[in-house]
Amino acid sequence: MLMVQVKKYYESVSGNNVQTAEYDALQISPIHIHKNKNLHRVALLTLGNDIVSDMNATQAAQTPFTQEPSQSIVAEH
Repeated sequence: MLMVQVKKYYESVSGNNVQTAEYDALQISPIHIHKNKNLHRVALLTLGNDIVSDMNATQAAQTPFTQEPSQSIVAEH
């Protein structure tokens, strides 16, 4: 249940709609108490992967990669 709340929070903060096709295909919800513990574990990890993949895609799109370190980072060291 907590991971679903994390997904909803991330969507509200980022404005992104996290695509969870793999998670949805499992057809397991936190309220399905009759499902096997391993199925819930797989669903939890799948949902986590979907959220992290969206975060990485969003970050990569917003932050261009540069080969040279910024001057502020160099100055700190």
